[in-house]
Amino acid sequence: MRLKRTFAVAAALAVTAGGVTACRDSRSIDFGDGGRPHVKIMVGGLSKVIYLPAQLAQQLGEYQKQGVDVELFDQPSGANAETSLLAGEVQGVVGFYDHTIDLQAKEQCIQSVVQFANVPGEAEMVATAKAGEVKSGKDFKGRTLGVTSLGSSTDFLTKALAQRGGVSSKDYTPYKAGAGQTFITALNQGTIDAGMTTDPTIAQLTNTGQAKVLYDMRTVEGTKAALGGLYPASSLYMSCTIVERYPDIVQKLANAYVASLNWLAKHTPEDVAAIMPPSFAGGDKALYVKSLKDSLPMFTKDGRMDEAGAQNVLKVLGDSSSNVKPKKDKIDLSKTYTTKFVDTARAQAAQ
Repeated sequence: MRLKRTFAVAAALAVTAGGVTACRDSRSIDFGDGGRPHVKIMVGGLSKVIYLPAQLAQQLGEYQKQGVDVELFDQPSGANAETSLLAGEVQGVVGFYDHTIDLQAKEQCIQSVVQFANVPGEAEMVATAKAGEVKSGKDFKGRTLGVTSLGSSTDFLTKALAQRGGVSSKDYTPYKAGAGQTFITALNQGTIDAGMTTDPTIAQLTNTGQAKVLYDMRTVEGTKAALGGLYPASSLYMSCTIVERYPDIVQKLANAYVASLNWLAKHTPEDVAAIMPPSFAGGDKALYVKSLKDSLPMFTKDGRMDEAGAQNVLKVLGDSSSNVKPKKDKIDLSKTYTTKFVDTARAQAAQ
């Protein structure tokens, strides 16, 4: 598997193309010179605003302050990021919490240790030419709908919106449209009628008039309207074995992310844009700032999971996921997330 990666071992940013050694044991963490832990984390799209805390922690030097070397890898699809974790290529994933429930249904123990957001930060976008025909999930029947990849969180959410509209996942065609420019191209060429994506792609599509927002799950209100409650999404999740075996290292990561979330809550979208890599703006800084303004309110200030939100994710997947539905009554949510690391991080910061 060929992957993009960044190295968070210094203040400078370096982005290169590279590969992760396959079949490494993701249950172990390597220690480099001076005994510094080296943690590989796959991000389901580094430039996506929903996963901003992963790169922000690097830009702020928070990993370095904690004495941990973090290597960030870029994989636009959350499903592929999950696969990298299960294959032993990385020790953590910055991706959607719903994967922990889906994987427990497959008898895998994965746990969210820092919850970046309690809403998806996604929007279902419909091509402007089709906006008069596709007005809700009930209009998904017979349509081709874009997702980042099959088995991704965008796939889960699309099924949920369809199901709430009375449409079975068998009644529409999911299409792997990816993210960013590949998604925009698929929409413009008519390959898909609508699809699930994030900022800054949402901002690009609305700014050009190429698409309209059908369901806006970047806000609490929009998420509750679309999914019947909160839907905790972007998070750092790791295998339960790593969490149990290396609690001190997991704590360092939690400290870095809680500090980054706290910084984020106190700064403007313009401040954020100024500190992030220029490439994230895609050549249009003003549009990037707009996408930040639209999406930054979704982030938690403390990294804590909303308990009722976790219950709603299970309910949504239990209704719409073929993997979770037959096992929904056996899912143990207490094994899918923990707040002990972020609680400790907050307590330490208050001292």
